[in-house]
Amino acid sequence: MKSLFLKIFLSFWAAQALFLVLAILVTIALRPARHGVESQAPQILAEAVNAYQSGGERGAHDYVEELWRTQRMRAFVFDPTGHELAGRLVPPWIEDVRQGIAPRGGPLRRRGWMDKLMPDPVLRQALTLDGKRYTLVLELPAGPRVFFGPHEIPGLGITIAVITSGLMCYLLAWSLTSPVTRLRKAAQSLAAGDLSARTGAPASGRRDELAELMRDFDRMAERIEGLVDSQSRLLKDVSHELRSPLARLSVALGLARQKASPEIAPELAGSLNRIELEADRLNQLIQRLLTISRLESRTDGLRKTILSLRELVEQVAHDAEYETPGRGCRVTTLANTLSNTTTNTLANTTVEAADEFMVEADPDLLRSAVENVVRNATRYTAEGTTVEVRLERQRTAHGDELVIRVLDSGPGVPEEALEKIFEPFYRLDDARNRQTGGAGLGLSIADRAVRLHGGQLRASNRNEGGLEIEIRIPAVQVIG
Repeated sequence: MKSLFLKIFLSFWAAQALFLVLAILVTIALRPARHGVESQAPQILAEAVNAYQSGGERGAHDYVEELWRTQRMRAFVFDPTGHELAGRLVPPWIEDVRQGIAPRGGPLRRRGWMDKLMPDPVLRQALTLDGKRYTLVLELPAGPRVFFGPHEIPGLGITIAVITSGLMCYLLAWSLTSPVTRLRKAAQSLAAGDLSARTGAPASGRRDELAELMRDFDRMAERIEGLVDSQSRLLKDVSHELRSPLARLSVALGLARQKASPEIAPELAGSLNRIELEADRLNQLIQRLLTISRLESRTDGLRKTILSLRELVEQVAHDAEYETPGRGCRVTTLANTLSNTTTNTLANTTVEAADEFMVEADPDLLRSAVENVVRNATRYTAEGTTVEVRLERQRTAHGDELVIRVLDSGPGVPEEALEKIFEPFYRLDDARNRQTGGAGLGLSIADRAVRLHGGQLRASNRNEGGLEIEIRIPAVQVIG
């Protein structure tokens, strides 16, 4: 609090000082030039004397009042005896100026640097008429109503105050919001999965509370990145270490089958088959763990190529239906195009409908993602139902996207678990997953694979029952 308080406090007084300086400069700039007033002084004096001679004190009074209304100059005219022609009460400092002595008060008592900035506000002029010597003391105006406009509203003063305060507030707001903006962007990147996001707070220099918050955020992000990397390395190392005993188990299983005598072979067949089944499941689990580890670390570069998503989806659907015998389930595909032909206005070419589902992707990785989603649907859909795989092309604000919708007729997923099903090892029902052999990794792999292609995966429950999983991937145009 100490640093921010000092910054706000100094900004307030800086705004006050800036207002004062600008007000003085504007007053000086708008004040009439002294030489211009000096050239008018003889005429003013002569006209005042003539007004006195023709109308007496009343005539002189009317003249000096008119001079004040029109030119904002206050004039005092004295005859040889020191009598003020308009019959007004004369301030002491005006009398001092008339006699040519040091004033005892009033505007001429300024001292210091103000004497250099502001010219003397009075002018003394003497003139002899008809053998008599008349003296004029003229108080120079401060300017053409510098700060006060019509109806005595300080328009210029308010304008200067708004400009100075606005400038200082802008600088203060920029100083305070700049680190907040950087912190917000870093937080968004971190939430999006970029663990290398940092605010870029300087190690030294700025020492206020916001700078300390940025440094604390960077330390937190660095710690999170380290923990995630450690977890990923542990997962990868454990998976590799498990493959060696698993390989030895497979070899031992083969030897056991060879050495089993014909008399006891039927009795051991069930146990050996069970061992082989669990070994295969363990091998698949390890393979999926390694896949997740690679996708998380992104160490295996994507080998992208242009491919037809329509063909890939149809192959996956055919294989999934072939792998689900005995349940009476079917897997159908449906492709909805935008139109018979799609015009690419940027390239000024026409793309045939058959090319509307082209995508730039890693074939193996994308096939694995779609396969995991479709197999998950066939695993949990009700017996004798159909799993629908719909392929669409949509235009969005970010460009064309290809959308794969996989719809099943299963029990669905609780609303609070729709986001969690893409987490590794998450299970809605342990008993159900044990029966189906699932380990809760298929959708996790699919989610990471789709995100590596710049897409997203989303799950929702269908109104008629079942689950709908939507895969969105940026589309490409093939120019032929």
